Parts: sequence; structure tokens; C-alpha cells
Amino acid sequence: MQIYLDNSATTRVDPQILKKMLPYFSEQYGNPSSIHFFGEESSKVIEQARNEVAKVLNCLSEEVIFTSGATESNNLALRGVIDFFQNKEKHIIISNIEHHCVFNTVKYLEKQGFRVSYLPVNKDGIINIKNLEKIITEQTALISIMYVNNEIGTIQPIEKIGKLIKKINQNKKNKIIFHTDAVQAFGYLSCDVRKLGVDFLSLSAHKFYGPKGVGILYCKKGIGLKPIMFGGEQEKKLRPGTYNVPGIKGLSEAMKIAEKEREKNVKKISILRDQLKQGILNKISKVEINGSIKERVAHNLNLSFKGVEGEALALRLSLSGIAVSTGSACSQKTLEPSHVLMALNKGEENAHSSIRFSLGKFNTKKEIIYVIKVLPRVVKDLRKISGF
Repeated sequence: MQIYLDNSATTRVDPQILKKMLPYFSEQYGNPSSIHFFGEESSKVIEQARNEVAKVLNCLSEEVIFTSGATESNNLALRGVIDFFQNKEKHIIISNIEHHCVFNTVKYLEKQGFRVSYLPVNKDGIINIKNLEKIITEQTALISIMYVNNEIGTIQPIEKIGKLIKKINQNKKNKIIFHTDAVQAFGYLSCDVRKLGVDFLSLSAHKFYGPKGVGILYCKKGIGLKPIMFGGEQEKKLRPGTYNVPGIKGLSEAMKIAEKEREKNVKKISILRDQLKQGILNKISKVEINGSIKERVAHNLNLSFKGVEGEALALRLSLSGIAVSTGSACSQKTLEPSHVLMALNKGEENAHSSIRFSLGKFNTKKEIIYVIKVLPRVVKDLRKISGF
């Protein structure tokens, strides 16, 4: 039996989405930038996809930029908008539990002379809006707060932050730009950009049953943005390079389906996640839940098992046919403790003993029962080895 519980890292492509993509690999294969009829057919597919994405996000089609994924989208938003300011504003605010593609981009900007404030979270992994308001200054140019944390699944109050920034901007000469990395939110929470009050929003298709290697950046009309790559005319010169037609088609189809199925999937996955949580807590002692359970997306469960190395537990579970992770897929090969769990003041021991279970719409109750059966034995064996 093989059980996949690492859907926060990537999801499998939904067969109905793959079916929609296939013709653009072998039949309608023209380059959208070409002027002949092959190119025109592909160009129509791109613009249709753009319109469909815009409809889901409740934005204008011209506000949708296709990218290779959220890492590129986040870089384009953060570096592109800062370049546009031409160093007039020098202050950036992010939370201290952002994904590495935001965290490291801002670290780069910090070396370029920008002042960065790292907003702390509470023990449940949630920011305090009053604390955010206190550190905003006249020099604040950009605020980036992720919608849902990729490791612990906690939900940030993005709509409330958007309202705060809008209020502050009414009396501010140079407006604050608000960006959110919504990669882990889409398919579980509303990503209506007008309602959220964001200027930028980043997504990756492979997090909601679409293909890898394609994503979007929503960029509010009127926001100045400079390219971070140079080449052709694609995407208003903001994202040069040959269009990934099958990927973009897959992304738009995945977004439509995820939004349509959102309520149904959240209900199903929540039940499975809670069954897994309760089964583990009932059968294994000294287990700690990381992050808020109340303010958390349906598919995430991050636990620390005292006396067990998270990496060893993940490897042993893999041998039993169960795929989980110790945190972000982008940082699996580092020996450093999770900066997210350290930000919760959990300590290195707790951080090193954590496991992220992330469920998806293809998981079943039978699989959860199997995990609850296997996990206690594996934890017991590893604790015995460690002398716990």
C-alpha cells in the first residue's frame, strides 16, 4: 500500500486536467508568439486561460501574469516593485515565517540597502495586526504576508491586513504595496483579490492538482512593476520566454475545478485530517500540535513526536509505504531546524522532531486507518533506539 500525505509539497495532476492539457503537447503545438495560424491557435488558448484565471480571482485579465510558479511570482513581485520605486522607499515588512522564496529574496534586498522588519508570530503561528501597524512608517514601501503557512498551515488575517493598509494609504504620500503568497491557500480559502485587498498574489498550479512549472502573479492595475528577467515581449515584457501552453491550460483548468470543488473538498479533507489527528493523539503519547488548529487550512497537520527525529520518522514511514515530510519541500536537505517552528519558540528539539501530514482530495479513510495503525509502532521503535 502506498499512501501519499505530502500534498503541501505537490499534488498529483488530476486526470481530467491532464486530459485537457494533452492536445497542446502534440496537436496544437504552435508557439503563441508566432504570427501563423498555429501560433494564433495557441495564442487564443493563452488568452482564454487568462480570462478564466481572472474570473476565479475576481480581477481583470490584464492583471494576470503567467510565470513558472510562485517562486518566480514572489521574486517578480518583491524585486520588481522595489526596482520601480528606485530606492525612494527603503522599508519592507514580512512575517518571520514566510516561505524561503520570500525570506531569501528579502534577505537579498536587505543587502542592497533596504531596511527589513520581520514581524513575529504568536505561539499559534499568527501575526498580531496591532504589532504590524506599530512598525509601519512613512518609509514603508512593501508588506508581504503569506496567506497560509506551508509548514504549519496557519491562516493569516489577510483581509484585515488589506483593510489596515488601505486605511493607512489614505493619508500616506507614497502608497504601501501589499503582497501575499497564497500558494497553500488556493483550493481551501477564497482568493478573491478585491475582497482580500491585495496588490499582488502568487500561486502555483501544482499545489491544486495542476502541472508543475507554471503559476501566476496577480498584479493590480496601476502598480508599477519592472522585469527581473529580460528577453522577448511576452507578458508585457515582465515575463519573457516561450509560453508554456499546456501548463497554462492545465493551470486554468485546475483553478476552475479547485474553486468549484472547494467546499466539497474542504469538508472531506477536514474529516480525514481530524480522524488522523485524533487517532494519533489517542494512540501515541507526548505528541504536540504545531500551530493553531482553529486558524488552519483543512489539509495540514504538523506534529512533533518527543524523542523522535523527524527525518528518521519520515524515512521509516516511507519504508512502510507512507509519504510525509518534515517541512517545506524546498528545505528538506538542510540540517537546520525549521525557521517556522523556531519562530513559534518551540525549540530545536521540537523542531527536529516534527512531521507534516498534508492531505488531499484523493486520500481515503482506509488510508488514514492504515497510517494510525502503522505510526504508533514506528514511533515506539524509534523512541526505543533513542533511549527516550
